[in-house]
Amino acid sequence: MKLKDLSVLLAVILIVLMLIIPLPNFILSFFIIINISLALIVLLVAMNMKEPLEFSILPSLLLLLTLFRLGLNVSTTRSILGKGDAGVVIETFGNFVIGGNALVGFVVFLILIIIQFVVITKGAERVSEVAARFTLDAMPGKQMAIDADLNAGLINEKEARKRRDKIAREADFYGAMDGASKFVKGDAIAGIIIVVINMIVGMIIGVAQMGMSFGDASHNYTLLTVGDGLVSQIPALMISTATGIIVTRAASEGNLGQDITKQILAYPMMLYIAGGVILLLGFTPIGFVITVPIALLLFIGGYLLSRQNAKEQINEEELAADIEEEQLKSPDTVVDLLENDPIEFEFGYALVPLADANQGGDLLDRIVMIRRQLALEFGIIIPVVRIRDNIQLEPNEYRFKIKGSEIARGHILLDHYLAMSPGEDDPSITGVDTIEPAFGLPAKWIGEDMKEQAEMLGYTVVDPPSVVSTHITELLKRHCHELLGRKETKQLIEHLKATDETLVNEVTPEPLSIGDIQKVFVNLLREHISIRNLPVIFEVLADVGQMTKDTDLLTEYVRQGLSRQISQQYVKNNLLKVITLDPQLEETISSAVQRTEHGNYLALEPNTIQHILEQIAQRIEQHTDFDQEPIILCSPAIRLHVKQMISRSLPQVAVLSYNELEPSVEIQSIGVVSIA
Repeated sequence: MKLKDLSVLLAVILIVLMLIIPLPNFILSFFIIINISLALIVLLVAMNMKEPLEFSILPSLLLLLTLFRLGLNVSTTRSILGKGDAGVVIETFGNFVIGGNALVGFVVFLILIIIQFVVITKGAERVSEVAARFTLDAMPGKQMAIDADLNAGLINEKEARKRRDKIAREADFYGAMDGASKFVKGDAIAGIIIVVINMIVGMIIGVAQMGMSFGDASHNYTLLTVGDGLVSQIPALMISTATGIIVTRAASEGNLGQDITKQILAYPMMLYIAGGVILLLGFTPIGFVITVPIALLLFIGGYLLSRQNAKEQINEEELAADIEEEQLKSPDTVVDLLENDPIEFEFGYALVPLADANQGGDLLDRIVMIRRQLALEFGIIIPVVRIRDNIQLEPNEYRFKIKGSEIARGHILLDHYLAMSPGEDDPSITGVDTIEPAFGLPAKWIGEDMKEQAEMLGYTVVDPPSVVSTHITELLKRHCHELLGRKETKQLIEHLKATDETLVNEVTPEPLSIGDIQKVFVNLLREHISIRNLPVIFEVLADVGQMTKDTDLLTEYVRQGLSRQISQQYVKNNLLKVITLDPQLEETISSAVQRTEHGNYLALEPNTIQHILEQIAQRIEQHTDFDQEPIILCSPAIRLHVKQMISRSLPQVAVLSYNELEPSVEIQSIGVVSIA
């Protein structure tokens, strides 16, 4: 255990022992001075902090200091009643501070108690209750604001976590302060009771046991008791003041002294007015001897502050002009213009309610859920989506950009619903003809009065926010491979390294670089294969990475290693309906593959490629009614080349090899593509 931890533990044990063991007067005086010092330190810290959380230990510290003060009260009471003496500190407070007048001391003590109990402690207790309740009530709104800033790209994930942690700590702090303020209140009540007991019992002991006269006993014990009360309540008053400062303190850039000086002296005219009022008081019996010096100080202060403010304003304007000029000259200003956000969503002014939470818009929350969904589905972290309005777009138009380039745009009508017919359109359903943006299906924008009727006729009816979020989801699925760079790849590698360092070290930096691994990941994502199962992917790369660095070939090996995952992705009820290639066609494609130092490519005649694409399209049209995506099944040697051949004209068609399916999968051919 560290010395600091041990010292705090010993201090708590010592406080408990004070309640049991009688202390010599010298030690008692020593502890009383320590109590005053601790209270002064707490008050100074409270005045110099910039926000309450900088002194988050205060609730626990209040309990310990209250216990320490009560322990001192027990010890001093034992000494006063048992010996008729309580040490030099209490005697000094009883004689020097209050002039040896017991009645004056008792009045001063009562005033301190009233100030602490009725004014400061009562106010701090109420503020603590309100702050705790308001902090808890504000938590959901603050969390939503953080999520909105995160989605808008104003902050990153690290800053968002930091802010959420601060909100949680604020709630805990004000909740603890609500309870801790009861310690201070109880301490004030205990001080009154202890003083009354000491005075009454002390006089009884002095007269009955020590043979004093009533006058001597009352004078002696009253002075000691009042002195004890003062040395106890003055630190308690400082602690109460510190508590009040903290619970009423708002976060700022400076400490309490700086804020008071800055804010009170920010208006020099007020000093002139105050000086004038004080000067007028000189015409009363108060006289000018007292009022004139104070009025002069206020006038001089107002004049100096006016000059200082004017000078600072000129300096700020000159500095702002210099900074603006330097920024215009700086090459960094131009460099900033070259940066593009990874993902941008822009919309016309009529679609602002989509993203405005005050108008019921939940687009920001939907995008958060989309990013989480894609992280689980594909194993990558989708970057923050920058959302903003763009007056250059039509009012009901939006567009989606990746790395600064537009990839899609659409139109929606906020006060309508998008209705898609299961077959032929029903003439009773009228609306604005449109195209569903995510999948390109014919649809209509209908009014709310037709929504129920359309649903009864079998139409799929979708509200505008769902149309937009579905479109965004599909766009991110299609283009997620473009969002995975070397930086993101390294983050994934480091994440795996934290749990399996041996496996990662066997793959990178040798034999494969981060760039090689990134290309493998991109190849997988381009064909919608999740890279979430990183251990399996790296096991395959560790096995075959020593033999080849061809990223296309490495990708094919990884796909075969992910056969169970791929089977689960495409197979339903253990049956896979596929379009196969004629053996002669497979041989033709295989023989047309040209192998070079820079990779392999397919060298087929354009007419042959066109013939193959037409046959595949025909087979797909003949079986549009089966309940799965169209899939082509071929041999592992040509799978990649077949996919590359059809990717432009038939991007939605998946191409699998026999080695990528589990042996238990039943395969049903629904068509054969031949060379003839």
